[in-house]
Amino acid sequence: MDSPHGAAVTAEDFGLKGPRGWVFRGVDIEAGPGSLVAVEGPSGSGRTCLLLALTGRMRPTEGRAEIGGLRLPRQMAAVRRISALGPVPGVNELDPAFTVAEHLRERALLQRRFDGSLRALLRPRAERTAAARGRIDAALDAAGLDLVTLPKAERTSVRDLERLEALRLSVALGLIGRPRLLAVDDTDLKLSDAERAQAWELLRSVTDNGTTVLAACSQAPRDAVIVPTGATTAPAPADAPTDAADTAAGKNTTEEGADDAFAETRRA
Repeated sequence: MDSPHGAAVTAEDFGLKGPRGWVFRGVDIEAGPGSLVAVEGPSGSGRTCLLLALTGRMRPTEGRAEIGGLRLPRQMAAVRRISALGPVPGVNELDPAFTVAEHLRERALLQRRFDGSLRALLRPRAERTAAARGRIDAALDAAGLDLVTLPKAERTSVRDLERLEALRLSVALGLIGRPRLLAVDDTDLKLSDAERAQAWELLRSVTDNGTTVLAACSQAPRDAVIVPTGATTAPAPADAPTDAADTAAGKNTTEEGADDAFAETRRA
């Protein structure tokens, strides 16, 4: 696989407001091409919505951001073309009934249909098949997924994959399109300490090949560009709550706002 040139990610006072309040606000990012950017926060803190906004899949409310020199929200469609989603619950999940091979074939076909040039589409069938196989093999290699090690090789169903294997498959699917930016949600969810270390090593290897990675997580590695979500991303107003009950209420508002904004995006 040719090493794609990663997209620089910058944001200033970036925010998104849902029907019931701010999902995230006051986000600042400065990350060069090929960076590992860790969006750190607990579940419900708006980290998934931030990933979707930075990849052009959710329209921000305030502030500015640029992905590879493309401005958000003005150039959302262009940002979508240079970015890809790894696993994002509710948006880009693996189908547990599909086999690994079925997922790979489907993604390669979609890539060829929607992103291929007219000249590529007119090439002989054997040549197109070989090119698709080459992309799949390169993506699997970049994601560190060896099909031979799976219970039934490429005929293994997704439901039979271990959590880390499923993560590698999702990353491979995203890399088939050779994106400049790859977004991965719930990076460290349900992983042991050893598996978590392997997951971050996987994403570092992707950045070493030139692709910028945005990864949502509950605990970020110290060598990443860390972007906190939740209360820490927004400037505190003068009348900010100080007791535990008010703080909990503010957290619930963030979670509800994220749910509402997320639902609006899925309907769009």
